[in-house]
Amino acid sequence: MEIGDKKIYFASDFHLGIPSFHDSLPREKKIVKWLNEIEPTAQELFLVGDLFDFWFEYKHVVQKGFTRLLGKLATMVDSGLKLHIFSGNHDVWMRDYLIKELGANVYHEPQIFEFNNKIFYIGHGDGLGPGDRGYKFIKRVFRNPTAQYLFRNFIHPDLGYRIASSSSKKSRSSTGYKDAIFKGEDKEWLIIYSKEVLSREPIDYFIYGHRHLPMLINISENPNSVYCNLGDWLGNSSYAQWNGKELSLLDYNK
Repeated sequence: MEIGDKKIYFASDFHLGIPSFHDSLPREKKIVKWLNEIEPTAQELFLVGDLFDFWFEYKHVVQKGFTRLLGKLATMVDSGLKLHIFSGNHDVWMRDYLIKELGANVYHEPQIFEFNNKIFYIGHGDGLGPGDRGYKFIKRVFRNPTAQYLFRNFIHPDLGYRIASSSSKKSRSSTGYKDAIFKGEDKEWLIIYSKEVLSREPIDYFIYGHRHLPMLINISENPNSVYCNLGDWLGNSSYAQWNGKELSLLDYNK
């Protein structure tokens, strides 16, 4: 796809709802303000996972909150924006609500896109690369259709939300931002994974979320390939933009 005068934007890990709906409201307003500012130049928008700290779609129940963000995204799509949303490890249970309500494209696995003859490999990043076997097992359970059916049909939405919210807070308190430290190219699971992908096919840009660590570096095995982690909007307000020629990692606070 050719990109003309407009740009493609990438952001991830808003984690709306944490530590509470009330406390995350200023963050949601800030994100909407950012969307208002990029809207005139945005041709496509990629939201690369963990938009919400918890998201589960029941058949006839819609989770409360986030109306400012969802309304803004709907308006942008109605105006011609192409919206791509990836599920993350906190909103893995996305189904078709955002597809029907927003007109978004929703993905649960990494995807490859081509813009101006450049190849982009995009995914949230959870469960990719070596290690983290415990999470990979839990992820398989969460994505199991039977497990989802039982949760949806035998746990009341209020109880389901409390269970998931409690689990999320425990995970956040145990890890905090300890993992948002660069471990070195030979120890970063997503960089190791990206190098494996590169061994099979040429990729110009790898774009992930998940790590909460804003980073834009060239991969040593192939200096023409760029690894980008989008960071987050909890401790940062980082995002990336592609202007048709180069990818930039920016800080909305600045």
